[in-house]
Amino acid sequence: MAMKKTLAVATAALALPVLALAQQPVVETSEVVVKGTIQAITPATRTVTVKTDEGVVRTFAVKPDVKRFGELKVGDRLTARYHEALVMEVRKAGAAAPRSATPGGEARVAGKAVKPSGAIVQQQVATVEVKAIDTKVPLITVAGPDGTVVTYKVDHPERLQGVKVGDKIDITYTEALIVNVD
Repeated sequence: MAMKKTLAVATAALALPVLALAQQPVVETSEVVVKGTIQAITPATRTVTVKTDEGVVRTFAVKPDVKRFGELKVGDRLTARYHEALVMEVRKAGAAAPRSATPGGEARVAGKAVKPSGAIVQQQVATVEVKAIDTKVPLITVAGPDGTVVTYKVDHPERLQGVKVGDKIDITYTEALIVNVD
């Protein structure tokens, strides 16, 4: 189940818009900034309801290791920055996996600001095998180590040049969520 999540998150995060040029790692990064106001706090369930400046209302569960949860107040302004990076490298069938490939993990860092803040950084690593390529659409079908097969539309078809059925794509997906009470 964890590997399915790794595969789904790592590949669906950017819907494989960047496939590596032959033997060249590709790095794709993005940042999303969300600002909003706390509408409700439910201490019993440790949930916070936030209305974004765009008018979207969302409720988030806050894990118990967030130490300053009790300092949050209705009306507090929040700024959340979500960063993600995806590194992909194509290997030919039979080529060894890179030595740096690790299963990934999670790190949490409490902020030191006067108001509550903190960051969560997660990294996931997966290797998928190319099962099919349709250059007309263009689509790529890949399988994860657990056998899960998924097909994605490729946003940059020129990056399919040199990629063949049987190639391995090593994916390292890193995401960071940084939250500050303004």
